[in-house]
Amino acid sequence: MKALVYDGPGKIQYREHPMPALQADTDILMRVSHSTICGTDAHIIKGGVPTVQPGTVLGHEATGIVTEVGSSVQNVKPGDRILAACVSACGYCRFCTAGLYGQCLHGGWALGNTIDGVQAEHARIPFARNSVYKIPENLTDEQVLFLTDILATGYEVGVLNGRVRPGDTVVIVGAGPVGLSATLTAQLFSPRNLVVVDRVASRRETALKLGATHAVDEHEVHALVDQLTDGLGADVTIEAVGFPDAFELTADLVRSGGRIANIGVHEGPATLHLEKLWAKQITITTGIPSGLTIPQLLNSIATGALDATQMITHRLPLDDTEAGYDTFLRSAETGALKVVLTNN
Repeated sequence: MKALVYDGPGKIQYREHPMPALQADTDILMRVSHSTICGTDAHIIKGGVPTVQPGTVLGHEATGIVTEVGSSVQNVKPGDRILAACVSACGYCRFCTAGLYGQCLHGGWALGNTIDGVQAEHARIPFARNSVYKIPENLTDEQVLFLTDILATGYEVGVLNGRVRPGDTVVIVGAGPVGLSATLTAQLFSPRNLVVVDRVASRRETALKLGATHAVDEHEVHALVDQLTDGLGADVTIEAVGFPDAFELTADLVRSGGRIANIGVHEGPATLHLEKLWAKQITITTGIPSGLTIPQLLNSIATGALDATQMITHRLPLDDTEAGYDTFLRSAETGALKVVLTNN
């Protein structure tokens, strides 16, 4: 088969790669139908995720058709259309039993990280019982594709960790796909103000189209939040960029007693200004998704309350994955948000 293989920092190639095979009775194999490129993949290519070894197939967001199942797999069968969550969960370790699938001692974020991923014609998905979900017949692969990572991430790590409540003023720093996923899913809780911050005008425009009440750059946001909150600050701030200045901005904008939810993948340290924050009684959360909310979000998609297909900017065949990366990595020029790769 062919797959997109990471060969070290700055080096990727779509080439022949060994077919996956079942390695445990809890595995399944699937023929990939649709995959997509994530900002985390960009971090990997820069060398920012040292757990990814050269020779690894990238990708952790995909839908597909089951082709083979391990002897203990009962929730899916060959021929089923499925989405594969970006985290793999054994279901029995210390963290899985606490619902922290992203911290699973035997899986966690494995696909495209510690094992071969899904930007390939075929893929092995471990711990299928807790890691794959059937796609309802009335939904397309594109409608559910982003549940595999960014929608669940924006919702769980941003909106739920930040405890967004009706009437809140929420500030999301970063209007990339994950920030926009938080923008979409925050609306399920009816915030009063949903402010998105980004330096790129086209992304601010997209945020408004997706339901943000305000979209500004970092130079305008302090005055806007002061105006919206009578100078108190935002109830919830969500960092979805992964750079120190973005995190520090979320800390500047949160009110006393407020919540900061960090989603961004950070490759280096960020300053925590405790000289400003020590007395404010704020809560800071971090994390990666568990995927446990995927069934809930599936229902929201089915009812029409949630439509993430609006983030698709480019569609390419899987054979053109390298071109897809070029488009995605030059997003400032190409306007790319989500590049969807189809295995024809």
